[in-house]
Amino acid sequence: MANKEEIIAKAKEAITDFDDELAEEVANEALVAGVDPVELIEKGFTAGMEEVGEKFGQGELFLPHVLAAAEAMNAGIKVITPEMEKRKSQIKSLGTVAIGTIEGDIHSIGKDIVASMLNIAGFKVVDLGRDVPIKTFVEKVKELKPQIIASSALMTTTMVNQIQIEEQLKEAGVRDQVKTMVGGAPVTQDWADKIGADIYGETANDAVAKIKATLSV
Repeated sequence: MANKEEIIAKAKEAITDFDDELAEEVANEALVAGVDPVELIEKGFTAGMEEVGEKFGQGELFLPHVLAAAEAMNAGIKVITPEMEKRKSQIKSLGTVAIGTIEGDIHSIGKDIVASMLNIAGFKVVDLGRDVPIKTFVEKVKELKPQIIASSALMTTTMVNQIQIEEQLKEAGVRDQVKTMVGGAPVTQDWADKIGADIYGETANDAVAKIKATLSV
């Protein structure tokens, strides 16, 4: 039987080769071999996704490749989700995070990875989807009372809408009831500081670590 390192390497390869079947196969293999599903996702699937993202950024791969890689990752994650759910029912939820890609932006890869990682880390994640109107972010804060509301923007033209989330939460009188997180390729710590967001998530792992740190205070 393949050892843990081989299984994780194969999981990464499934993503970089855009291979749904291999992703499913390796996820099943990992469950049988007792590989920690969190490790499989972080070091295998997510690492593969990040590599695809870098190549996309450098112009070596194109959007269809990124979408195909995301599909492969989703196929793998679907296989291990029942195991994740089983574990999660044994531990207390760390809090609720509502996350969405901002209005005008249809990119969802980064958001999907962050949502998956938060889920795995033990948070209750409410995925608002992509091209989410600003008013929906505000409504969800009132309705769900999450600890964190997170918005992702993949274009400089849509990232300006993140200012609106801050403004409209203030207007609705609920800004002090929630922590805001921003992320996405053009977003920086400076931008987060400028608009008054509480957290800047540079990568999926960074986002999870910062949310954990913010909520444990």
